[in-house]
Amino acid sequence: MIVKLARYVGEFKKYALLTPVFVCLECVFEVLIPYLMSHIIDRGVSVGNSGYTLRMGLLLIGLAVLSIAAGVTAARFSTNAASGFARNIRAAMFHKVQEYSFANIDKFSTSSIITRMTTDVNNIMQAFVMSLRIATRAPLMMIVAMVFAFSVNAKLALIYLCAVPVLGAAIFIIFRTAFPMFERVFKAYDGLNEVVQENLAGIRVVKSYVKEDHEREKFGKASELIYRLFMKAERLMSFNMPIMQLVMYTCQILICWFGAKFIISGTMSTGQLTSIVAYAGMILAGLMMLGMVMVVISIAQASGARAIELLEEESAIQDPEDPVMEVADGSIVFEHVNFSYSGDETKNVLTDVNLRIPSGYTVGILGGTGSSKSTLVQMIPRLYDVGSGRVLVGGVDVRDYDLTVLRDAVAMVLQKNELFSGTVSENLRWGNENATDEELREACRLAQADEFVSAMPEGYDTVITRGGTNVSGGQKQRLCIARALVKRPKILILDDSTSAVDTATEAAIRAGFREYIPETTKLIIAQRISSVQDCDMIVVIDEGHINGVGTHDELMATNAIYREVYYSQQKGGEQ
Repeated sequence: MIVKLARYVGEFKKYALLTPVFVCLECVFEVLIPYLMSHIIDRGVSVGNSGYTLRMGLLLIGLAVLSIAAGVTAARFSTNAASGFARNIRAAMFHKVQEYSFANIDKFSTSSIITRMTTDVNNIMQAFVMSLRIATRAPLMMIVAMVFAFSVNAKLALIYLCAVPVLGAAIFIIFRTAFPMFERVFKAYDGLNEVVQENLAGIRVVKSYVKEDHEREKFGKASELIYRLFMKAERLMSFNMPIMQLVMYTCQILICWFGAKFIISGTMSTGQLTSIVAYAGMILAGLMMLGMVMVVISIAQASGARAIELLEEESAIQDPEDPVMEVADGSIVFEHVNFSYSGDETKNVLTDVNLRIPSGYTVGILGGTGSSKSTLVQMIPRLYDVGSGRVLVGGVDVRDYDLTVLRDAVAMVLQKNELFSGTVSENLRWGNENATDEELREACRLAQADEFVSAMPEGYDTVITRGGTNVSGGQKQRLCIARALVKRPKILILDDSTSAVDTATEAAIRAGFREYIPETTKLIIAQRISSVQDCDMIVVIDEGHINGVGTHDELMATNAIYREVYYSQQKGGEQ
């Protein structure tokens, strides 16, 4: 895992390499201070040599300044390296998600992806900072302090040596036990983020149905789960520090006890005991820091595994080795197409679909809720790939096209309309970033959006808030249709995207299609027969099967489902 993540250090590698160098210098300067202090006590203070004491005191001050300077430099370099490391991981994760198919996104869920790119990356960054500084400083400090302690008095230093295996075993056991717990914690975070995301996206519905208490209860349960899991993990990790302190304070008591005896017997000086005690404090501090690092690394290991899972996920939809780079026309053919979201052929949502649509046709697609109308059209730009059979666009299997080329030739106005934060013009230019202002206005005129956009305070420069919350549902639909028209695609798919506009406006939009993009193949998914009645071809779908294909008159004569829908809507209209 470390090797896989290390490559994201990238251009910040020099900072990552220089940090341990300055940490080493900081440790060396710091460890020299007790050594010099023992000499000051034994050779200066004890014998009244003020000149020696002054010289050594100035040297001590110099070492302290150098230690601080090295520490500050190490902190600066480690911060640069860790921040850049986190930035690169986030960027790589975001770019990877852009390559995902709908199937990959369905696998992880939006809330899980957000958690991995925020909380998990922050945990990895914290562990990286500590690895560069504390994880370098702590063992180095312990080793160097141990060496100096042995040089002062080997017998007393053996006490430290006996304590290290005990502490190492305790840290290892705690670390191995805590890791699975933190994995469960971050999965619980995904659930919490999902609750929050769902609540904020649907806050208007929540308030209109007075379901605030219900949402609070859902949030409380998700938050309580994280609390309980974290408490369980932290309860275990809390044993880390007391065990260390118990062992190290025992060591210090033994050092003071035996050190006093050595002084009395004349085999050790007061200055040497002072330095040994100082080294004991350094070793204790190093072990405490090491314990803290192990806690952070334990958390980061779970986060790192989740980040790598996201980064190594391969898109279910890939470009072919030698892709076709041009879409000839908007003709569409479905040949024995089967599809299942789970990949299980016994759970197909589309079964043996066969359909031929000539280029330039306007095709209505009609069917009940859950009949897989949207799934059918999502096969065309390869938002999902067929389970078996094939889909041809312009006479070529869609799997043989370069993905960018294929999707540039197809414009979709999805059932759930999305606008992004930015001006009206910026949103429209998603269809064509080089479109002129006149082309934007023409597309809006055909989509019946120009009138209300022109009436906005800043016209086409009016800022759309995130999600398009400052425009109505019907206005949002018309802007999304205009965005698709700006693209001038070979295939235009409208997935129930005129449901929020009145029939007169809808008729005007369809008339605009005939005028503006006559050669474009237009697929219109609708619930109202009036929306598709004048189409060149109407496709009736029932439970994932093609139930009927024909014009309005043909289906009225031959298709029972179409007739039933028509008469029920006519009856409803009369009422």
